[in-house]
Amino acid sequence: MKKKLLSLMLAGVLAVTALAACGGSGSAGSDGAADSSAEETADADAGSSADSSAEEEEVALIGSSDDPNTLTVAAWDANFNIPALEAAEAAYQKVNPDFKLEIQEVSASSDVENAITLAGSSGDYSQLTDIVLFQDHYINQFMMNYPDAWQPLTKDADWSGFSDDKLSYSTFDGTHYGMPVDNGAAIFAYRTDILEQAGYTVDDFTGITWDKWLEQAKVVKEKTGYALMSMDHNGDDLPYMMMQAEGASQWKDGKANLVGNDTFKSIIEVIVQGAQDGTIILANDWSEYTDTTIIGDQVAGVFNGNWIIPTMKQNTAASGNWVVTTIPTLSGKEGYAANGGSSLYVTSNCQKADLASDFLTYTFGGGDGAIETYDAALTNGGVISCYGPAGKSDLYNQPDEFFGGQTVYADIVENGTHVPAVEQSDYHYDLRTLVGNLITNVINGNDIDAEIENAQSEIEFTMEE
Repeated sequence: MKKKLLSLMLAGVLAVTALAACGGSGSAGSDGAADSSAEETADADAGSSADSSAEEEEVALIGSSDDPNTLTVAAWDANFNIPALEAAEAAYQKVNPDFKLEIQEVSASSDVENAITLAGSSGDYSQLTDIVLFQDHYINQFMMNYPDAWQPLTKDADWSGFSDDKLSYSTFDGTHYGMPVDNGAAIFAYRTDILEQAGYTVDDFTGITWDKWLEQAKVVKEKTGYALMSMDHNGDDLPYMMMQAEGASQWKDGKANLVGNDTFKSIIEVIVQGAQDGTIILANDWSEYTDTTIIGDQVAGVFNGNWIIPTMKQNTAASGNWVVTTIPTLSGKEGYAANGGSSLYVTSNCQKADLASDFLTYTFGGGDGAIETYDAALTNGGVISCYGPAGKSDLYNQPDEFFGGQTVYADIVENGTHVPAVEQSDYHYDLRTLVGNLITNVINGNDIDAEIENAQSEIEFTMEE
């Protein structure tokens, strides 16, 4: 009876999160869940960076509270991040009954970014909330530009339960400033029924090289008509995820590392070959990616941050036929990557830093309330834990019928612990756009080496401005 109840709870929340999907304020995953999920991840190019959001309407944060047991926090996404915070509040109230979390819901991550920019520019941080949710790919820029806006956590969490990749965003000079929250671990899921028609199983696509993947994907395409992967080419995250699965980066020592980077060139060649073969669909925008290729049943494989799952589940006809496995690599080792994610940071305006740190550690940081927090966050908001031990709970280990009975949430948490940390940059999204253009130009017949040199020159010019 208990297992049946847990399964129903999960099914209910995923039905809700599937209504959200992706993009600034209505995305998921790094950002939310399903539509709320690609939130600032999949389409952070929609303008959630400080530069692109500077022209948006200013949103004032509510500041701090005079009550000694109340913390204020700013976060976006009522279907994803807010339920996770409410779950943490309820868990912490078990040890501090007077505790209250006053949550200010903002429309998008750019609202928080703009508030930090405004406060930093004026030198007045008094209007910031005690805690803010911040996108992983942007925090380094804001930590460097506005160092006085933050204060480190005063209590150690169980950092061993987090991946090196997740901690690399929130740790500066060996000091922990942020508490990781949601799991951006990427999934590579395949339709077993389609693979079977082509004479394959998921095992044939696990622990293989990209060359082998292209060869088999072409067979699947020829025999079934299905492509084996798609991506929103307007915000193309494939190169980043494929590089991370290799343990490699497009950056080195703070500079772009494209020219002479054999791994990068090989990854681009894989994507171009797949696009030319029709085994990889590079959609023109997010809607085409989700609505046409995934929900519209054009692909037998999905590779993205795990927040894409609610979108996948909207294609109900495919239920029971999906299985999640690891990512192919150039060498054939099993690959792991992440795409998206956010962490919670204590601002310099917080006068209750010890309370804030204790709250974050007890709940999201592996304290006694972690399992309760993450179970409720998954049930109520579809937030998958990035704290490894939370994936051992009964809830996370419930079979998911959509994935053929696979304990997919436990598997995602486990996979997330293996994601390698690679060098990041404030110019992550600028380079993503340039690499997307590079891919388009090579597909259209341009010389790959010339296009790589051009992309390198353009990002260097951008970084010098």
